[in-house]
Amino acid sequence: MGGVSFYRSAEDGYLARTKGGIDGDRIRNSPEFQRTRENNAEFGNAGSAGKLLRQAFRAQILNTSDSRMASRLTREMMKVVRADATNARGERNVPDGETELLRGFDFNEKGKLTRTFFAPYASAIDRAGGTVGVSIPAFISGNMVAAPTGATHFKLVFAAAAVDFESGEYLVNGDATAELAFSNQQIPATNLEVLLTPGTTLPIFLIFGIEFYQQVNAQMYTLKNGAYNALTLIDINGGGN
Repeated sequence: MGGVSFYRSAEDGYLARTKGGIDGDRIRNSPEFQRTRENNAEFGNAGSAGKLLRQAFRAQILNTSDSRMASRLTREMMKVVRADATNARGERNVPDGETELLRGFDFNEKGKLTRTFFAPYASAIDRAGGTVGVSIPAFISGNMVAAPTGATHFKLVFAAAAVDFESGEYLVNGDATAELAFSNQQIPATNLEVLLTPGTTLPIFLIFGIEFYQQVNAQMYTLKNGAYNALTLIDINGGGN
């Protein structure tokens, strides 16, 4: 209506935008849009890399992500691309960038690990042997886990992936605890460990998080379809060492 289109967003409700834009052929060929073409190419590199990382951890993020996770990850991948000090503008990419900049990324903005799980933990990467893991000392869940209302149990989850952003291939393995009840009893020290390719030179990504459950008649149900679950990129090793 009057050159204005109206649409509905799940996050923001009803929105409006005006029709317009620059001719596509002009953007692709005109010298004045050289910077635009360079930015578009690098944005495409970041988007493809983010998609590959999401595919690698799909099993873990299926119930632990917010509706804007993909766009947030692409934004962080752009920081990785811009950290590439090797290639020229428009050719900068993730493999030559600083993947370590993704450390601390939360797949669920509404359920951050730092606000949910307060027990200490430490990650370890053995490239030569191919073992990757996270260790959690003994802790009392009633003190160290901020559980949402209705949760009776929780599970700690871990996964690691070696990702080849050039070929689009990856190797991922995951581990998790059993469902643990909230109580004032001490939970023994826990080690979650997986095996990747020994000696790989690919960047390795480690994610760690917590999932909440409610027990009803001896059955475990994911609490509110995972809205409170937390999952974070806790460690990244860029490869080559």
